[in-house]
Amino acid sequence: MKLGVFTVLFSDMSFEEMLDYVQSAGLKAVEIGTGGYPGNAHCKVDELLESEEKRKEYIEKVTSRGLTISAFSCHGNPISPDPQFGRASHDIFVKTVKLAHLMGVPVVNTFSGTPGGAEGDTTPNWPVTPWPNEYTSALQWQWEEKLIPYWKEQGRFAQEHGVKIGLELHAGFLVHTPHTMLKLREATCEAIGANLDPSHLWWQGIDPVAAIKILGKANAIHHFHAKDTYIDQENVNMYGLTDMQPYGNVQTRAWTFRSVGYGHSIQEWSNMVSALRTFGYDHAISIEHEDPIMSIKEGFNQAVKNLKAVNIEEQPADMWWV
Repeated sequence: MKLGVFTVLFSDMSFEEMLDYVQSAGLKAVEIGTGGYPGNAHCKVDELLESEEKRKEYIEKVTSRGLTISAFSCHGNPISPDPQFGRASHDIFVKTVKLAHLMGVPVVNTFSGTPGGAEGDTTPNWPVTPWPNEYTSALQWQWEEKLIPYWKEQGRFAQEHGVKIGLELHAGFLVHTPHTMLKLREATCEAIGANLDPSHLWWQGIDPVAAIKILGKANAIHHFHAKDTYIDQENVNMYGLTDMQPYGNVQTRAWTFRSVGYGHSIQEWSNMVSALRTFGYDHAISIEHEDPIMSIKEGFNQAVKNLKAVNIEEQPADMWWV
């Protein structure tokens, strides 16, 4: 597996400066934002779609440094009840799939999205309890009328372009667990898979190694984010795991995103890497740095150091001892 980085943390650098920095860190892959929540600091999609020459120049800048593009990412909410935001999220997704096809990028990462709870709602509604019963009714409507129809169409579109879709299992969106991932995949197609990020699993009580096994058996892991989470049990006792405090309230939050190794042990990360290899994943491990108490470079460098210590790069040897 290749170590890489989701390059949005280097958005203040030029494209070439970012690539040089990633190369100097000894990484082999970059995940690049094309729009939506990640922004497009390093990828002007329209310009690249319009010019084969610019696409060749872009790829040459990446490959000449010994790097590959593991994914394009355009996280948004394409089924948002806000028609303007939903349309913008959809449009950049479609453009990103087209660009990935033209540039040989295997995966496009995004969110599944969340609609309102009923037709006419103006804000997203994320049901997380089955009772009162109207929550269950709303969730059924969301899946049957919005989520499945949308991703059936987009899954076919991605398949036609030879691109996989990596849906990040993330709070606030309908696909946020292994079960919801597999449920949508079964209702759509195999182009739909997970951009698996353990930081969003721990606080839900999901063991990432178990999630890797569940999704890996179904060949449903298309991409992997390396980000940690620290859970503060004293704060959990006060606020619960559905803590709505701003992420900046580190002293009182129930859980906080951390750089790799600062929320869970290196042994746990080693177990995840081993599970990924065991269950067939051989793509990028992409560092995502959102640690609120570390600088960008220190958090990134610590993640690189810790992941280099546990990553498995080479293919296994024949079992000479049996």
